[in-house]
Amino acid sequence: MSSNVKELDLTLRDVLAESRTLLANERTFLAYLRTALSLIVAGLSFLKFFELSEYLWIGRGFIVIGVIIFAKGLRRFLKTKQAIDKYKYTM
Repeated sequence: MSSNVKELDLTLRDVLAESRTLLANERTFLAYLRTALSLIVAGLSFLKFFELSEYLWIGRGFIVIGVIIFAKGLRRFLKTKQAIDKYKYTM
């Protein structure tokens, strides 16, 4: 066998490690999503209960922060998924 030929010998342990990595990436995204939705719901609650109050900016702030966290989580999920796929296909 030539030294420039890459031998692909995946064991069960390697396949399971890949599955765990993919699942961990999905769990992380779901944690970001759960946090974002909690903040958005809290913000909407502030807007509903304090309609004519100085607390409106807190509700709007929660909504903005929730959207930012969702965008960051989605970006991280896609970037990590792309890196995992790239590694998987270059093996």
